[in-house]
Amino acid sequence: MQVVVAGQGYVGLPLAVRAAEVGHCVVGYDVNSRRVQQLAAGQSYVREVDASRLRAVLDSGAYSATADAAALADFDIAVITVPTPLRDGVPDLTCIETCARTLGERLRPGATVVLESTSYPGTTEELLLPILEETSGLKGGGDFLAGFSPERIGNKRWSFDGTPKLVSGIDSKSLAAIQDFYDGIFHATVPVSGTRVAELAKLLENTFRFVNISMINEMAMLAASLGVNIWEAIDAAATKPFGFTRFTPGPGVGGHCLPIDPIFLSWKAQQELGVPFRFAELAADVNRHMPDYVVRRLVEALAKRGMPVRGSQVLLLGLTYKFNATDLRNSPSARVAELLIGLGADVRGAEPNIPDGDDVDLNVRRVDATPEEVAAADAVVLLMDHPRFDLAMVEQRASYVLDCRNRLSGANVETL
Repeated sequence: MQVVVAGQGYVGLPLAVRAAEVGHCVVGYDVNSRRVQQLAAGQSYVREVDASRLRAVLDSGAYSATADAAALADFDIAVITVPTPLRDGVPDLTCIETCARTLGERLRPGATVVLESTSYPGTTEELLLPILEETSGLKGGGDFLAGFSPERIGNKRWSFDGTPKLVSGIDSKSLAAIQDFYDGIFHATVPVSGTRVAELAKLLENTFRFVNISMINEMAMLAASLGVNIWEAIDAAATKPFGFTRFTPGPGVGGHCLPIDPIFLSWKAQQELGVPFRFAELAADVNRHMPDYVVRRLVEALAKRGMPVRGSQVLLLGLTYKFNATDLRNSPSARVAELLIGLGADVRGAEPNIPDGDDVDLNVRRVDATPEEVAAADAVVLLMDHPRFDLAMVEQRASYVLDCRNRLSGANVETL
């Protein structure tokens, strides 16, 4: 089929490449011309897509990247994988709206449009569908098909195409077409009765993680005050073979999903029902203040050593929002750095996963985690335990470490 994947980020690019690999003719559309240039040159900026795979589908002609909307004409199926950020606590669906109009202008009878971008229940039928109908002059369900299939990025255990794929449609015909498309890409698809179910399921998945992370973060703070090692307690609880899911504390929650997705549901509940989603709001409050707790612990540790924060040299290890990631969006490290700089510390950051010269603002003076840099710091804070860090060296050379990941040991190490 002629496939358009609108949005070539961490969600859209893996889908586009995989669809090309299984035999579709895929156009990867993105309004970011720099991204398009990189893709056309065979350069992948998404960890899940190796450059060799990208070059293979480019060379075969099965995949092309473009910022020209005219190249989207005559598609059989279009998948929307654009960002859905929050702006001052309110969902910003501008990218969905703009993309829907672009696709609607080129929508023909019999074609299918699928939304993968995370949003609140009702987005597909209340926002996407009316824009497609208005722009195209066609009727959804009669003239064209539509549905929602939430993105599920794989992890170390589950690959992109090995993760079961939820699918839904605005009617039975749409569902059948959408499931048929994804059946050819994923090992397993899971149909649900409607788009609202699929939309809520995605929010449920991420809210489950978000709430449990906030719970263990708050428990870590309580455990430290009670003189209990939270990491040992977690290990002990995890020996129970049922009724417990292991979560571990950290310096906060970041990225493009967990800090945002639960608030979509909270906003929708308040707007449509006039009631709060208290779990999500409480979890957001706890996680939002974890960087403050990290800084408070560091201030106390320096004070015990007779050192003020002002003028102290602090080295932050790992600035991305999660393990081995290359993404800084909403990373708690930014808040940790901001607070320490505000207290007068000389803050430096080591982030080996962000190449030199990348157009990103790390908010701190950037250094490599060399033995000399580690030894020169009055305090080292392990925010993210990337594999490229020499943790044994850090144990040996650092005068003091606040370990937010429970990876180090020694008289000079305190865990979160």
